[in-house]
Amino acid sequence: MINKDANTNNDVFAKLASRDSVDQAEFDQFRQFLEDACGISLGDNKQYLVTNRMRRLMDEHKIASFGDLVRSLKQGLHRKLKEEVIDAMTTNETFWFRDVYPYDHLKNALFPQLMGPNNKAFGPLRIWSAACSSGQEPYSISMMVEEFRQKNMGSLARQVQVVATDLSTTVLEQARQGEYDKLSVMRGLSNERLDKFFDKTPAGNWKVKSLLRDRIEFRPINLMDSYAGLGKFDIVFCRNVLIYFNADLKRQILQKIHASLKPQGILFLGSSEGLAGAADLFEMVRCEPGILYKAI
Repeated sequence: MINKDANTNNDVFAKLASRDSVDQAEFDQFRQFLEDACGISLGDNKQYLVTNRMRRLMDEHKIASFGDLVRSLKQGLHRKLKEEVIDAMTTNETFWFRDVYPYDHLKNALFPQLMGPNNKAFGPLRIWSAACSSGQEPYSISMMVEEFRQKNMGSLARQVQVVATDLSTTVLEQARQGEYDKLSVMRGLSNERLDKFFDKTPAGNWKVKSLLRDRIEFRPINLMDSYAGLGKFDIVFCRNVLIYFNADLKRQILQKIHASLKPQGILFLGSSEGLAGAADLFEMVRCEPGILYKAI
């Protein structure tokens, strides 16, 4: 007697195994797609990470196997799928005032120097938050601007513009909305700043006040593309993103960031990142604690 239930279960398990299994050649093709699309270099041991992040997308698009997903990406006919795959592979954790020292140095050293009454520069002070993810970094910068303004009312010579960019259109839209759940606001945000700079929503979330949002412009940018349309900046935050690129791409990105900085402009990198072969373009300056890089 044939056990039909057992056969059905075996078919289901076989389909799941096919969906989650990763052939080395297919994985290499996926890695090449990702590097060509956004510069991210995946290590040899990232098969589990890839299948874990792709599983939901494959279910939503009714893609039976990882091999079918790779073939669809190579054909390039499904633009939405391509964008969703990039979003899934580039969405990273972020939180408020990460590492603290860049923001303290911004408020206590750079703003007095660049925004005080003795500064003779023309035009607004321009800050770029590259790879801004869901917005915690540019809003943290904007909070520093506001706290400096409130402390130095009447003695400011310049306005401030913040440009926030990211490759992922999904997280960029979240950043533009500026609304966060309770878990998100607990990650690095003090109760004092939460009460001062956010409004509680009927749904129980927290929404950034307009005085922070109004000075930020959100724009989609792939760090592998040209930055010429963004203009020149006094300060660039490009933190905790270069670690995902290979050495050649890091060098290229740092060269383009250097070109986007004004003379003596400031670059903040992540605490575990370095100049990656671009040491001839920047002077390393110790903030005590932390490090910043000044364009040569």
